[in-house]
Amino acid sequence: MNSHDTHVGGPDLAALAALLADGTRANFCLALLDGRAWTAIELARHAGVAASTATGHLNLLVGGGLLTQERQGRHRFVRLADPDTAELIEKLASMAPRRVDPPRSLPAANRSRALARARTCYDHLAGALGVAITEAMTDRGMLDWERGLTLTGDGTTWLAELGIALPSATRRPPVRSCLDWTERRPHLAGAVGAALCRHAFDAGWITRIGTSRAVALTDAGKRALADRLGLAVETQIPVK
Repeated sequence: MNSHDTHVGGPDLAALAALLADGTRANFCLALLDGRAWTAIELARHAGVAASTATGHLNLLVGGGLLTQERQGRHRFVRLADPDTAELIEKLASMAPRRVDPPRSLPAANRSRALARARTCYDHLAGALGVAITEAMTDRGMLDWERGLTLTGDGTTWLAELGIALPSATRRPPVRSCLDWTERRPHLAGAVGAALCRHAFDAGWITRIGTSRAVALTDAGKRALADRLGLAVETQIPVK
Protein backbone atom coordinates (compact mmCIF):
# COMPACT_ATOMS: atom_id res chain seq x y z
CA MET A 1 0.00 0.00 0.00
CA ASN A 2 1.50 3.32 -1.00
CA SER A 3 1.02 6.67 0.66
CA HIS A 4 -1.73 7.61 -1.79
CA ASP A 5 -3.95 4.66 -0.81
CA THR A 6 -5.00 6.17 2.50
CA HIS A 7 -6.20 9.59 3.50
CA VAL A 8 -5.56 10.96 6.97
CA GLY A 9 -8.02 13.66 7.89
CA GLY A 10 -6.72 16.80 9.55
CA PRO A 11 -8.32 19.66 11.42
CA ASP A 12 -10.89 21.52 9.33
CA LEU A 13 -9.63 25.01 10.09
CA ALA A 14 -11.69 26.46 7.23
CA ALA A 15 -14.91 25.23 8.85
CA LEU A 16 -14.00 26.92 12.13
CA ALA A 17 -13.08 30.14 10.33
CA ALA A 18 -16.39 30.05 8.44
CA LEU A 19 -18.30 30.03 11.73
CA LEU A 20 -16.73 33.35 12.71
CA ALA A 21 -16.71 34.83 9.21
CA ASP A 22 -20.27 36.07 9.67
CA GLY A 23 -20.55 39.37 11.54
CA THR A 24 -23.62 38.37 13.55
CA ARG A 25 -22.07 35.10 14.75
CA ALA A 26 -18.84 36.90 15.64
CA ASN A 27 -20.89 39.49 17.55
CA PHE A 28 -22.61 36.71 19.50
CA CYS A 29 -19.28 35.15 20.49
CA LEU A 30 -17.90 38.50 21.66
CA ALA A 31 -21.02 39.11 23.77
CA LEU A 32 -20.74 35.65 25.32
CA LEU A 33 -17.25 36.49 26.56
CA ASP A 34 -19.02 37.75 29.68
CA GLY A 35 -19.13 34.09 30.75
CA ARG A 36 -22.88 34.06 31.24
CA ALA A 37 -25.61 32.11 29.46
CA TRP A 38 -27.79 34.11 27.05
CA THR A 39 -31.09 33.32 25.36
CA ALA A 40 -31.54 33.61 21.61
CA ILE A 41 -33.86 36.58 22.16
CA GLU A 42 -31.26 38.41 24.26
CA LEU A 43 -28.57 37.83 21.64
CA ALA A 44 -30.92 38.85 18.83
CA ARG A 45 -31.68 42.10 20.63
CA HIS A 46 -27.97 42.66 21.26
CA ALA A 47 -27.03 42.15 17.59
CA GLY A 48 -30.11 43.89 16.16
CA VAL A 49 -31.39 40.87 14.22
CA ALA A 50 -34.64 38.91 14.18
CA ALA A 51 -35.05 36.08 16.68
CA SER A 52 -35.40 33.56 13.85
CA THR A 53 -32.13 34.80 12.34
CA ALA A 54 -30.39 34.50 15.72
CA THR A 55 -31.66 30.93 16.12
CA GLY A 56 -30.18 29.91 12.77
CA HIS A 57 -26.80 31.37 13.65
CA LEU A 58 -26.83 29.80 17.12
CA ASN A 59 -27.60 26.37 15.64
CA LEU A 60 -24.45 26.67 13.51
CA LEU A 61 -22.31 27.78 16.46
CA VAL A 62 -23.58 24.96 18.67
CA GLY A 63 -23.13 22.43 15.87
CA GLY A 64 -19.60 23.71 15.27
CA GLY A 65 -18.66 23.24 18.92
CA LEU A 66 -18.08 26.89 19.80
CA LEU A 67 -21.19 27.09 21.98
CA THR A 68 -23.01 24.74 24.30
CA GLN A 69 -26.70 24.91 25.10
CA GLU A 70 -29.04 23.94 27.90
CA ARG A 71 -32.81 24.15 28.16
CA GLN A 72 -34.91 25.35 31.06
CA GLY A 73 -38.57 24.98 30.27
CA ARG A 74 -39.26 26.64 26.95
CA HIS A 75 -36.05 28.65 27.00
CA ARG A 76 -32.75 27.67 25.45
CA PHE A 77 -29.62 29.18 26.93
CA VAL A 78 -26.26 29.22 25.17
CA ARG A 79 -22.75 29.96 26.39
CA LEU A 80 -19.22 29.58 25.10
CA ALA A 81 -18.17 25.95 25.13
CA ASP A 82 -15.24 26.28 27.54
CA PRO A 83 -12.39 28.58 28.67
CA ASP A 84 -10.24 27.53 25.69
CA THR A 85 -12.95 28.76 23.32
CA ALA A 86 -13.20 32.06 25.20
CA GLU A 87 -9.45 32.59 25.04
CA LEU A 88 -9.50 31.79 21.30
CA ILE A 89 -12.18 34.44 20.70
CA GLU A 90 -10.30 37.02 22.79
CA LYS A 91 -7.04 36.31 20.95
CA LEU A 92 -8.70 36.57 17.54
CA ALA A 93 -10.26 39.87 18.63
CA SER A 94 -6.80 41.19 19.55
CA MET A 95 -5.52 40.28 16.06
CA ALA A 96 -8.52 41.64 14.16
CA PRO A 97 -8.33 45.06 12.48
CA ARG A 98 -9.90 47.83 14.52
CA ARG A 99 -13.07 49.43 13.26
CA VAL A 100 -12.59 53.03 12.28
CA ASP A 101 -16.22 54.13 12.57
CA PRO A 102 -16.70 56.14 15.80
CA PRO A 103 -19.49 55.26 18.27
CA ARG A 104 -22.76 56.81 17.19
CA SER A 105 -23.76 58.26 20.54
CA LEU A 106 -22.32 59.38 23.86
CA PRO A 107 -23.74 56.33 25.70
CA ALA A 108 -22.09 54.04 23.12
CA ALA A 109 -18.78 55.86 23.57
CA ASN A 110 -19.08 55.51 27.35
CA ARG A 111 -19.79 51.79 27.05
CA SER A 112 -16.78 51.34 24.79
CA ARG A 113 -14.51 53.14 27.25
CA ALA A 114 -15.92 51.09 30.13
CA LEU A 115 -15.10 47.84 28.31
CA ALA A 116 -11.56 49.05 27.65
CA ARG A 117 -11.07 50.02 31.33
CA ALA A 118 -12.22 46.78 32.92
CA ARG A 119 -14.26 43.80 31.78
CA THR A 120 -14.57 40.07 32.16
CA CYS A 121 -13.08 37.79 29.52
CA TYR A 122 -15.22 34.71 30.09
CA ASP A 123 -14.28 34.09 33.75
CA HIS A 124 -11.18 36.24 34.27
CA LEU A 125 -10.40 39.97 34.30
CA ALA A 126 -9.42 41.85 31.17
CA GLY A 127 -9.03 45.40 29.92
CA ALA A 128 -6.68 47.94 31.45
CA LEU A 129 -7.51 46.66 34.95
CA GLY A 130 -6.76 43.03 34.11
CA VAL A 131 -3.48 43.95 32.44
CA ALA A 132 -2.47 46.21 35.35
CA ILE A 133 -3.09 43.42 37.88
CA THR A 134 -1.08 40.96 35.78
CA GLU A 135 1.85 43.37 35.47
CA ALA A 136 1.77 44.20 39.18
CA MET A 137 1.85 40.49 40.05
CA THR A 138 4.82 40.09 37.69
CA ASP A 139 6.67 43.06 39.20
CA ARG A 140 6.21 41.57 42.68
CA GLY A 141 7.58 38.18 41.64
CA MET A 142 4.27 36.35 41.77
CA LEU A 143 4.33 35.45 38.08
CA ASP A 144 7.37 34.28 36.13
CA TRP A 145 7.48 34.62 32.33
CA GLU A 146 11.03 33.35 31.74
CA ARG A 147 10.12 29.81 30.68
CA GLY A 148 6.47 30.25 29.90
CA LEU A 149 4.03 31.76 32.35
CA THR A 150 4.15 30.15 35.81
CA LEU A 151 2.85 30.99 39.28
CA THR A 152 5.72 31.36 41.74
CA GLY A 153 5.86 30.42 45.40
CA ASP A 154 5.32 34.06 46.28
CA GLY A 155 2.23 34.03 44.07
CA THR A 156 0.87 30.95 45.84
CA THR A 157 1.46 32.60 49.22
CA TRP A 158 -0.23 35.82 48.10
CA LEU A 159 -3.30 33.93 46.90
CA ALA A 160 -3.47 32.05 50.21
CA GLU A 161 -3.34 35.34 52.11
CA LEU A 162 -6.38 36.45 50.14
CA GLY A 163 -8.14 33.21 51.02
CA ILE A 164 -7.92 31.88 47.47
CA ALA A 165 -7.15 28.16 47.39
CA LEU A 166 -5.33 26.88 44.34
CA PRO A 167 -7.71 24.88 42.14
CA SER A 168 -7.33 21.12 42.26
CA ALA A 169 -5.64 19.46 39.30
CA THR A 170 -7.73 19.75 36.12
CA ARG A 171 -7.03 19.80 32.41
CA ARG A 172 -7.11 23.59 32.62
CA PRO A 173 -3.66 25.09 33.29
CA PRO A 174 -3.23 27.02 36.57
CA VAL A 175 -2.09 30.15 34.74
CA ARG A 176 -2.27 31.15 31.12
CA SER A 177 -1.49 34.31 29.20
CA CYS A 178 -4.42 35.76 27.25
CA LEU A 179 -3.68 38.60 24.82
CA ASP A 180 -5.99 41.51 25.62
CA TRP A 181 -7.78 42.83 22.53
CA THR A 182 -7.98 46.44 23.76
CA GLU A 183 -4.62 46.74 25.52
CA ARG A 184 -2.69 44.47 23.12
CA ARG A 185 -0.82 43.16 26.16
CA PRO A 186 -1.40 39.93 28.11
CA HIS A 187 -3.70 39.53 31.05
CA LEU A 188 -3.89 36.56 33.42
CA ALA A 189 -6.18 33.69 32.47
CA GLY A 190 -6.28 30.03 33.49
CA ALA A 191 -7.65 28.60 36.73
CA VAL A 192 -5.84 31.16 38.88
CA GLY A 193 -7.10 34.05 36.78
CA ALA A 194 -10.65 32.73 37.15
CA ALA A 195 -10.27 32.29 40.92
CA LEU A 196 -8.91 35.82 41.30
CA CYS A 197 -11.80 37.27 39.28
CA ARG A 198 -14.33 35.33 41.35
CA HIS A 199 -12.70 36.61 44.54
CA ALA A 200 -12.87 40.19 43.24
CA PHE A 201 -16.63 39.84 42.75
CA ASP A 202 -17.21 38.06 46.05
CA ALA A 203 -15.11 40.57 48.03
CA GLY A 204 -16.90 43.52 46.43
CA TRP A 205 -13.80 44.82 44.62
CA ILE A 206 -15.66 44.98 41.32
CA THR A 207 -19.26 45.06 40.21
CA ARG A 208 -20.90 44.58 36.82
CA ILE A 209 -22.04 47.60 34.85
CA GLY A 210 -25.60 46.89 33.79
CA THR A 211 -25.89 43.76 31.67
CA SER A 212 -22.62 44.21 29.80
CA ARG A 213 -19.35 42.47 30.58
CA ALA A 214 -17.81 45.76 31.64
CA VAL A 215 -17.08 45.98 35.36
CA ALA A 216 -16.55 48.88 37.71
CA LEU A 217 -13.86 49.02 40.38
CA THR A 218 -15.37 49.93 43.75
CA ASP A 219 -13.82 51.99 46.54
CA ALA A 220 -13.14 48.71 48.37
CA GLY A 221 -11.43 47.36 45.26
CA LYS A 222 -9.32 50.49 44.91
CA ARG A 223 -8.13 50.13 48.51
CA ALA A 224 -7.50 46.39 48.16
CA LEU A 225 -5.41 46.76 44.99
CA ALA A 226 -3.41 49.56 46.59
CA ASP A 227 -2.77 47.48 49.73
CA ARG A 228 -2.22 44.13 48.07
CA LEU A 229 -0.44 45.10 44.86
CA GLY A 230 0.61 48.71 45.23
CA LEU A 231 -1.71 49.68 42.39
CA ALA A 232 -3.06 53.21 42.25
CA VAL A 233 -6.21 52.72 40.18
CA GLU A 234 -8.90 55.32 39.84
CA THR A 235 -12.32 54.20 41.05
CA GLN A 236 -14.50 53.36 38.08
CA ILE A 237 -17.85 55.12 37.89
CA PRO A 238 -20.61 52.81 36.60
CA VAL A 239 -21.73 53.73 33.09
CA LYS A 240 -25.45 53.67 32.44
